[in-house]
Amino acid sequence: MEKEKIKKIVLAYSGGLDTSIIIPWLKENYPGSEVIAMCTNVGQDEDLSGLEEKAVKSGASKLYIRDIREEFVGDYLFPLLRAGAVYEGKYLLGTSIARPLQAKHQVEVALKEGADAVAHGCTGKGNDQVRFELAYKALAPHLKVIAPWRLWDIRSREEAIDYAEAHNIPLGDISKKNIYSRDSNIWHLSHEGGDLEKPGNRPGSDLFRFSRSPQEAPDQEAEVTIDFEKGLPVSLDGKKLSPLKLLEQLNRLGAENAIGRVDLVENRMVGMKSRGVYETPGGTILYHALSDLESITLDRDSLHYKELVALRYAELVYAGKWFTPLREALDAFMARICEYVNGSVKMVLYKGNVISGGRRSPYSLYLEDLASFGASTYDHRDATGFINLFGLSTGVAAIVHRNIRDNTGQAPSIKEMAFFHEK
Repeated sequence: MEKEKIKKIVLAYSGGLDTSIIIPWLKENYPGSEVIAMCTNVGQDEDLSGLEEKAVKSGASKLYIRDIREEFVGDYLFPLLRAGAVYEGKYLLGTSIARPLQAKHQVEVALKEGADAVAHGCTGKGNDQVRFELAYKALAPHLKVIAPWRLWDIRSREEAIDYAEAHNIPLGDISKKNIYSRDSNIWHLSHEGGDLEKPGNRPGSDLFRFSRSPQEAPDQEAEVTIDFEKGLPVSLDGKKLSPLKLLEQLNRLGAENAIGRVDLVENRMVGMKSRGVYETPGGTILYHALSDLESITLDRDSLHYKELVALRYAELVYAGKWFTPLREALDAFMARICEYVNGSVKMVLYKGNVISGGRRSPYSLYLEDLASFGASTYDHRDATGFINLFGLSTGVAAIVHRNIRDNTGQAPSIKEMAFFHEK
């Protein structure tokens, strides 16, 4: 499809630096095309009231704003939580999980408007370009994809600011001194760029916007009890809440107590390492709580296999493969494996620490009679036969390897195997 044949473009629009300059750039480079801006409210801590005026002044014909927070928390974040998915041991996937949903609504607008193309403001270095475009391919593969960062001559945020100033685009608090790239939603706030690009630099105290520092947090513990049904959180301190309300309350509580700060050097999809600082207060509490509940409600094989599957689930989400048969199948697995993950967990919060305060479940597999060091119906003599059989292959391998080292070449003898039978 040639540039001049593109009649209508729907742009994923946030009002930030990149998407603000993309509107006039599209108008210049695709003459005669109509640019429609599409903004999704995923809980970003921003005032969206003046966004339409800004988009139209930048050259857009109109702006769609969709509030998708309930859908985001209930259909995306909580299944992610249930899966226990964490990327590279630290990242709770706040940006990764939002992109497929945002792309889905962008595609819906594009189909409604009869658009020829969709556009996004992701750089050619990052992961988000992959996440948006894999969603486009899954949901509307016929749409042309325009990725300006892979087409234009702008190569840095500084040059992008120059372009914005030359086109009289208001930048708010974005400047060459305030150069951080941030992404915010109901789950987290991320920070990249600026002095964070040197991994030896400690983040400054003025970087954080979502959570208090441990030094500023209260000097007394805070407690919260979280109830789960089938691996999904349903209430706080005995009060049933919608997924959105529940997460909002935990965010406030966690942020006040300095919970959820992470500094991570991660491996991007495009092959390079990048450094990000994340604030995920409510999500961090929920991950700790669910793990605590699973410790008493899942048997060993289920728990350990779920941990393996969670790694694959996290990789799929990080890579933008949400709308895929494998992710859907893994969610079906998670729903089944968490069928009896029901109960209550008390979490104690103190200056950045999430401390277990006890867990209860009607489906608990923890039996005091079996676990107790006191009088018990457990017969300790049963362990002898178990260990002999469990260690059989280990003992055979040890004897065979010893005989080879000693150049005897003999198979284990009955006498050598006698150690398996206690007198």
